Amino acid sequence: MTSYGYTLMTEQSGPRELVRYAAAAEAAGFDFEVSSDHAFPWLEEMGHACYAWSLLGAVTQVTDRVELMTYVTCPTMRYHPVVVAQKAAALALLSGGRFTLGLGAGENLNEHVIGAGWPPADQRHDMLEEAVHIITDLLDGGYVSRVGSHFRVDSARIWDLPDEGVPIGIAVSGPRSVERFAPVADHLIAVQPDADLVERWTHAHHGRSRAIGQLPVSWGPDRDEAIRVAHETFRWFGGGWKVNAELPGTAGFDAAARYVRPEDVAGSIPCGPDVGAIVDAVREYERAGFTDIALVQTGDAGQEAFIEMARSELLPALRGS
Repeated sequence: MTSYGYTLMTEQSGPRELVRYAAAAEAAGFDFEVSSDHAFPWLEEMGHACYAWSLLGAVTQVTDRVELMTYVTCPTMRYHPVVVAQKAAALALLSGGRFTLGLGAGENLNEHVIGAGWPPADQRHDMLEEAVHIITDLLDGGYVSRVGSHFRVDSARIWDLPDEGVPIGIAVSGPRSVERFAPVADHLIAVQPDADLVERWTHAHHGRSRAIGQLPVSWGPDRDEAIRVAHETFRWFGGGWKVNAELPGTAGFDAAARYVRPEDVAGSIPCGPDVGAIVDAVREYERAGFTDIALVQTGDAGQEAFIEMARSELLPALRGS
């Protein structure tokens, strides 16, 4: 049975608001909640970028049931993999085993802040694979020392570990990344309903894996206003991750999206009061084999209304009840 999630967008809401939305989303019946992990928003208009790990720590204390997840953390530049392992173990303990560590190769937008430059894609994937091995070894317990191509680890140990471990998901975008990362991760993360991608990953795991997707929507009673909000905050989305990963800042995203029209956004994101349009978009992910789908409601102002609508209309429609 498909699980339906709510996205805590750290780029468009402040941390106190996000904690409130997290509690409301659980009460509304969402199955899981994912948090973005950014140092910058994609666009100036979004206006936020709180620290995801502090946010999720607070969310563990206002929720009891929903699974929590980073969607996704880059464990190679802003964060050393040893630090990521320590944070993941703490969240797993605080949440009572409800945390999944979602990882990815990162974006220039966020990782440039440490002043180390932005490596080419092949190097970023090398770094990610090495980081995953370090994180996995630390979460398995005991002391870890390692001298790799990108990271050094000297007698590191995580002292507070959950008994049940921490599942790891990795964001992938094509056959090569599936081949590389399926052997070192538990679950697939992707942002397009690509059936071939899911099939390749599932085959590598002999069917014992989850495929976790994400779908932006702009629900609201006024379709024109919903389109305006989607265009204001999500016009960057259509560039695709191969482009988006390389852009260095909000000015770059604004320039890249300069010619994206409101009607272009409305053509790619369900906008307005039609719950059926959201259901249809979710079904596309389900047909592609996704087991978990997190919804992103664009903009901050409409979050609570969206959550209430999900409780009364959307989630029952998705679950056929």
